[in-house]
Amino acid sequence: MIVLAIDTSTTRGSVAVLDNGEKIFGEDFAADRSHSASLFVALERAKAASPKFEQIAIGLGPGSYAGVRIAIAAAIGLHLAMNAELVGLPSVAALETGSDRYIAVGDARRQTFYWTEVDGGLCIDGPHLFTETEFRDRLAATPLPVFASEALPLFPDVQLALPSASRLAQLAAANRGITARGDLEPIYLREPHITQPKAR
Repeated sequence: MIVLAIDTSTTRGSVAVLDNGEKIFGEDFAADRSHSASLFVALERAKAASPKFEQIAIGLGPGSYAGVRIAIAAAIGLHLAMNAELVGLPSVAALETGSDRYIAVGDARRQTFYWTEVDGGLCIDGPHLFTETEFRDRLAATPLPVFASEALPLFPDVQLALPSASRLAQLAAANRGITARGDLEPIYLREPHITQPKAR
């Protein structure tokens, strides 16, 4: 099976193609304001490596909402053109850590932090949201290595690690860690806040 994988959930985007488990294309790029342009250049190169994809795997975050939405939109277009299966996986399950089992964390804003335990590409616990105090207690208690995709100034001992499209492709090809098929949405850490109009 030929698998295209895309992750644009962090400051580094990545695209990879696996053909029956063998990596035939891989490219990383900076995810700045020209994020979508960089992604589509990488996708053109991926299509040159393999003009047909049977499965398209997307890293769903948590992370940059806009980045994940761009990847999903690109995947939908390719799906329509190639009739490839669409699958989504948590980006934190594909961090380049060198460890099979680890804790993935990040700033969830509003003075909270998210916490997910990953084992062999599966998110086995979480994501949970913790206050700073709860998060600090968790960090002190865990024996596992802890990684974040962006620096956490309050917690300088947390190591940096970014998601890998190659790792996403490997997981998807093995049917491991897939959390969504077809209709893909970014991973939301909390319910969207919707402001209701004032009564007249």
